[in-house]
Amino acid sequence: MGAQSVMSAQPTATPRRSGHRIARTTLAFWAFVGPMMLGLLVFTYIPIVWGLYLSFFEARSTVTPQQFVGLANYVYMITNPAFIESLITFSIFALFIVPTTFALSLGLALLVNSARHGQGFFRSVFFIPTACSYVVASLVWRMNLFNSLPYGFANIVLYWFGLDPIVWIGTTDPPWYWLVLVTLRLWLQVGFYMILFLAGLQEIPRPLYEAASVDGASSGWTTFRYITFPLLRNTSVSVLLLNLIAAFQAFDEFYNVLTGTAASSNINLARPPLVYLYQVAISNQDYGRGSAGAFILAGIIVIITLFQGRFLGFGKAVQ
Repeated sequence: MGAQSVMSAQPTATPRRSGHRIARTTLAFWAFVGPMMLGLLVFTYIPIVWGLYLSFFEARSTVTPQQFVGLANYVYMITNPAFIESLITFSIFALFIVPTTFALSLGLALLVNSARHGQGFFRSVFFIPTACSYVVASLVWRMNLFNSLPYGFANIVLYWFGLDPIVWIGTTDPPWYWLVLVTLRLWLQVGFYMILFLAGLQEIPRPLYEAASVDGASSGWTTFRYITFPLLRNTSVSVLLLNLIAAFQAFDEFYNVLTGTAASSNINLARPPLVYLYQVAISNQDYGRGSAGAFILAGIIVIITLFQGRFLGFGKAVQ
C-alpha cells in the first residue's frame, strides 16, 4: 500500500519540478541575453531604421525629418564629386593595404607555425597591437614617429643615412602621408589576420606533408604551392573579405593623422568615405544626405563582398 502511494505521487511531482527547472533556465537565459538584446535594439537596430527613414527627408541641423524629398539625397550623393573622390581614396588605400596585409600576415603565420619553440610568445607579441586603440596609435604615428620634425623617429633614421628630413604629412609631391597611413594600419591589424592564418595552418593534416616528403617533394615552395596554400583557400578568402570591409570602414587613422592643431587642413589630402560622411552629417549637420551616403556605402560593401566571395569560390571544397 505504501509503495503504491509513492508510485502514484511521482507523476505529479515530476512535471512540477520540470516546470520550475524550465522557468529557472528561461530566467537565466534572459538575464544574460536580455541586456545585450536591449543594447542592440537601442543602439544599433533603431538607429539603422531611423537613419534609413531620415535618408528620404531633408534634415538640416536636426535629426527630425523636415520635408520628404524621396531619392533626392541618394541622387545628390551619387553625383557628388566629393563623394566619388572619397571612393577613389578608398580604392587607393585598399590597393595598398589589402595585398600587403594578406602577404605579411600569411608570412608571419608560416614563420610562427614553423617555430619549434616559443610559438605562444610570438603569437602574443604580434597580436598585442590589435588590442591597441586606433586613436592612440594614430597620435603616436603623427606626433612621434612621423612628426615631420628633425627629431622625429623617421627623420632621425634618415639622418643616420645622411638624408634630409621629410615632411611626412602635408605634402602631395610625393604623397608621403600614404606611407604613414599604410604602416599604421599594417601595425594594427597584421597580428589579427596572422592568428586566422595560424588557425587554418593547424587544421591541415600532417600526413599530407609526410606523404609529399615520401614522394620526393621538397618542404619549401613545392609543399606551400600544392598543399598549404590550396588548403588555406577558405581562410584566405575570409581574410580578404574582412580586410576589404575594414578598409571601407577606415576612419580613425585618417581623421587623427591628417587633422589636428598643426595640420587642420590636411584631411582633404586623403578623405575616405566615412570621413567625408562624418563631415557632411556632423560638421555640416546635413543628416538626410549623410544618412543616404551611409546606406549607399553599405550597399557598395555588400555588393563587393558578395561578388568577391562568389568570384573566389568561398566555401568550396578543395579538389
